[in-house]
Amino acid sequence: QVQLEESGGGLVQAGGSLRLSCAASERIISSHAMGWFRQAPGKEREFVAAITWPSDTTWYPDSMKGRLTISRDFPKNTVYLQMNGLKPEDTAIYYCATGRPLIRTIASMGQPKNYDSWGQGTQVTVSS
Repeated sequence: QVQLEESGGGLVQAGGSLRLSCAASERIISSHAMGWFRQAPGKEREFVAAITWPSDTTWYPDSMKGRLTISRDFPKNTVYLQMNGLKPEDTAIYYCATGRPLIRTIASMGQPKNYDSWGQGTQVTVSS
């Protein structure tokens, strides 16, 4: 099973930016997706973004569009999440995951059950 390691979290003021990284221990095959989720205390895990290839198609829920950009560096087996205009409600632990959603729709990309490898998470705290 592929190992994932997130980094780049931290404390930032509202309106600031962060770039999260997710390094995979091996090449992610093209049939898979890489996704970012987040979980705040007392809340369910929430879909943030995903990317599929070979076309580097990106997937965002409507609530995340415009502030987030997911991308990947193929030679480095790394996926990034650029977050701009951060708000206090973005405070959460951010997880990356890889899996193979059977169908490529936003609904399928956003289901945690479709991902079978998860990182340990990185804390993002946005102060007001």
